[in-house]
Order: sequence, then C-alpha cells, then structure tokens
Amino acid sequence: MEEEIFECQQCGYCCQGETTVSLTDDDLQRMVDYIGIPEKEVKEKYLRITGNVIQMKIVDGHCIFFDKGCTVHPGKPWRCSQWPLHPSILQDPNNFEAISTSCPGIKTSMGYEKFCDILSALIRAKEHK
Repeated sequence: MEEEIFECQQCGYCCQGETTVSLTDDDLQRMVDYIGIPEKEVKEKYLRITGNVIQMKIVDGHCIFFDKGCTVHPGKPWRCSQWPLHPSILQDPNNFEAISTSCPGIKTSMGYEKFCDILSALIRAKEHK
C-alpha cells in the first residue's frame, strides 16, 4: 500500500542539513545491533552526543550514514523510518505541500484527499501490528 503514495528515490534530501533526528534508546540499540560493533564504538565513530541528546554525525552536509542511500536502512531511527509519511500531512494540506516539495518520492498525482486516505490506512495498520 505504501508504494501507492511513496517510492524512495534515494536522493538524500531527507538526510541532509546541519543536524539529524534525535535517537531514542531503542533507536540506539537497533543501530548497534545492525552495525554489529560495541555501543561505545558506535557512539565514538558515528554519533554526536550533547547532554542527553544523541544524533548521527554530519559529514559533508549529510547524515554520516548517507552514501547514495541509507547505509543502515534496517537499523535506522524510527523517525527516519517514518519520513516522509509523517502524520502531520493528515492535519494540514500545507504540510503535504511542504513535504512533497522537498521529497521527490511522494506521489502527488492522486491529490491530497486520496493520499490522506491511503496514509491514514497505513498508519492504522502499523498501530495494529
């Protein structure tokens, strides 16, 4: 069903900027498990820790794990997994416009209402897993 409204183009637009998403404890553990090295080493090599906030490092304007696509896709943070199909799209057409403008993988040809119908169904299905 997701393919009806989104197909990742591996463009990296969502992986660029001066900061990345913050990791939860579950995100950190999933990443450590996926990378397969000790947590201390993952933190030293790949993460930026400021107080209680843990984020991926930025290299050349992108998340450290971006290289023509996400190199830790199965182990990436839940916020990255959620993007760009963010629930805020359902609340405001302006959010849909802003997100679809910044993400070439969003399929807009069906229009906002149909897109929201499919996204709502996807979100409900994930909640019931």
